[in-house]
Amino acid sequence: MSDGNIETRKLVTRLLVVVVAMFAFGFALVPIYNVMCKALGINGKTSGSAYQGGLQQVDMARQVKVDFVANNNIDMVWEFRPESEMIVVHPGAVNQMLFVAQNPTNKPMTAQAIPSIAPSTAARYFHKTECFCFTQQVLQPGERIEMPVRFIVDRDLPADVHRITLAYTLFDITARKPPVASNDR
Repeated sequence: MSDGNIETRKLVTRLLVVVVAMFAFGFALVPIYNVMCKALGINGKTSGSAYQGGLQQVDMARQVKVDFVANNNIDMVWEFRPESEMIVVHPGAVNQMLFVAQNPTNKPMTAQAIPSIAPSTAARYFHKTECFCFTQQVLQPGERIEMPVRFIVDRDLPADVHRITLAYTLFDITARKPPVASNDR
């Protein structure tokens, strides 16, 4: 075999290794991102499960404003909003906010809410004890529901944080999961 063919094969082999490595890196980006966010406490990601810690003593001397934001993903047609846009809470107290959703279409739809906390440093101090974001929501045509989120702002919230924003983005996942008759509410 000529030297030119050997060099060409080496080059093709190297390029294939680079392509496979790029694919593997791209595939691993999401898990790496999630691990980094959790380790560094950034991005405002919250736990996907209910807070299991005990009740805390309420700090009546401190107030924190909590803003609520409801967004629909581009493909979501539901009406979705918080009952109130802001409440004032005391760290350690159990609080509740209702979010209202309505399916204006003529077909059953399934949705999933994804929460985010700002500032991101507050995410580890915002504990949801009950949340509609823990489960998929199924609404029949025209159905309207009130979905509660119960939460505690931890007493250990840094003193320089006076305002927290809890934002939900609602995604239509109907195509991924066949709708069922109704949620157990």
